[in-house]
Amino acid sequence: MELTDEYYSIQEVADKLKVAYLTVYRWIKAGKLVAVKAGKQHRIKRNDLNIFLEERNVEKT
Repeated sequence: MELTDEYYSIQEVADKLKVAYLTVYRWIKAGKLVAVKAGKQHRIKRNDLNIFLEERNVEKT
């Protein structure tokens, strides 16, 4: 894990994609979106989010 990588919270990803927090949480739990758990919170690396979006043919963030 690089300290220079940009990480997003579930809420930040939800806001960017205009979906509900729970939708992003379900994607993580289903293994569709890669996230790391930091304490009780999940963090999504920008590159992992871009891969997720590419697989679904959605514009990158």
